[in-house]
Amino acid sequence: MGHSGGMATLIRPKKNRLLAGVCAAIANWLGWNVWVVRVLWILLSFIPGPLWVFYVVLWIVIPAEPDAQD
Repeated sequence: MGHSGGMATLIRPKKNRLLAGVCAAIANWLGWNVWVVRVLWILLSFIPGPLWVFYVVLWIVIPAEPDAQD
């Protein structure tokens, strides 16, 4: 994971993603276990509101990890 000045970069990883890698990107950025973020996301999705719209926006805004160059 990329680090600049001690802070992880917010990038959707190629590995460890289930749908779009948004939860994995947030977990890497915060330094949390990805399953903690996924469970929190699922629990929060039961609260009425535009959470899934927010997920799609994050999917679009957070850049994907670049392909590895050999």
